[in-house]
Amino acid sequence: MTITVKPRHPALGAEVHGVDMRQPLDCETIQAVRDAWTRHLVLVFPDQDITDAEHVAFTRHFGEPEIFHQTSLNLRSDRVKEIFLVSNVDGENRLMKPSDPSQKQLSSSRQWHTDSSYRPMPSIGSLLHGIEISRTGGITQFINMYEVYEALPETLRRQVEGRRARHDFSMLHRITGAPPPTAAEQAAMPAVWHPMVRRHPVSGRKSLYISSIYNDAVEGLDGDAARALIEELSVFAAQPQFMYRHVWEPNDVLMWDNRCTVHAVTPHDPDERRVMHRTTIVGSEPVVAG
Repeated sequence: MTITVKPRHPALGAEVHGVDMRQPLDCETIQAVRDAWTRHLVLVFPDQDITDAEHVAFTRHFGEPEIFHQTSLNLRSDRVKEIFLVSNVDGENRLMKPSDPSQKQLSSSRQWHTDSSYRPMPSIGSLLHGIEISRTGGITQFINMYEVYEALPETLRRQVEGRRARHDFSMLHRITGAPPPTAAEQAAMPAVWHPMVRRHPVSGRKSLYISSIYNDAVEGLDGDAARALIEELSVFAAQPQFMYRHVWEPNDVLMWDNRCTVHAVTPHDPDERRVMHRTTIVGSEPVVAG
């Protein structure tokens, strides 16, 4: 395959053509995708009418897919265990209400975060397939955290350099009102501490590493000060010059790097169906401080 890559925003995001996820990929194509991913952080693959099995197979070119650890909210596909369900439609094809526990938890995605930061070795990246997309919202926004780090005012930079933040999966319960993790789920995923500035293992660049839906503490700060710092950093990051906003088309597949981006989705009409399937690539190294 010969691929073409067209940037969509100066900070991050590029559209890729010439890749058919239904077909086997040769080594040259895989490397070309890797190179584009390193450069643009978020890749858009339009018109990928793929099955879940093909989605997982494509993901495996870049690492092993995670198996979501939480089983109590039916957010993991029954048919393909590597698929995480970002959907407001249940297994019987019925629209779920915002009060449904799974929908409460998914509502956390409206805040800036990076996937699986609550793991000891956080995710490398994610791939999201838009099967039924929203026209009333549901725009997925991405931020280049390299550029955010480089632009930090000195007062903020001093507060994050050499510090760690805690990432706790159970924060989702506290911020959304979704059911708390079961004892087994909590034991499987205890809170972890990661540096607030990390160095990317491929690019070598430093980025700010925060995840507001999981961060509940910062070293050396009390609870109020920690929350205020994460909020101030999130507000600073959410500036247009750092952000690509993706308006979905059916069968778009987005692939993003969780090590140097954060993302959030805009609200949409809860009476509108939105069905999206995600794979998440298992982390291969601990977070290394800048």
